[in-house]
Amino acid sequence: MDWLLLILLVLHIGGAILGFGPTYAFMLLGPMAASEPAHGNFALRFQKLVSTRLIAPLAVFQGITGLLLVWYIGFELFQRGWLIVSIVLYLIVLAIGFGVLIPALRTLIPATAAAPPAPVPASQPASPSPAGSQSQPASPSPAGSQSQPAGPPPHILATIRRARLGGMANAILVLIIVFLMVTKPF
Repeated sequence: MDWLLLILLVLHIGGAILGFGPTYAFMLLGPMAASEPAHGNFALRFQKLVSTRLIAPLAVFQGITGLLLVWYIGFELFQRGWLIVSIVLYLIVLAIGFGVLIPALRTLIPATAAAPPAPVPASQPASPSPAGSQSQPASPSPAGSQSQPAGPPPHILATIRRARLGGMANAILVLIIVFLMVTKPF
């Protein structure tokens, strides 16, 4: 038995499971945090911790163990289309992770640090008047904002959307890479 090959394979496959597995749980955590805004900041801080201390290092480790396997086995890289496609997809996954997902967390964590605003009551009471003058009714709120808070600013909504799309793209790309690595179709 070739022990070095076995060790490299265990490190590569184990790194893939430990490194990319938690990302699929984020697909459950995001909607849960959205349904409970008071806990959204905790969920984002948790995602950042897992992403920067587990996923990112192990994702880079995947590249290193993968290159060591290619070198040790002696694959002729350009004669294995599945491997070239997998490497390209892996680089795209890294680019999305380091270029979109982690920066989104760095933007969203401070934006959600304060408690979400309380809903505005359906009808605002008249504002108190100074010494004996008549009260003026509160100016009407824009339509639809009487019983709901204004919501996050547009740049935060855009960041959330980018992160959601980036996470979905990475989840699909990782599944494609696993398929290519297991089946070696071309």
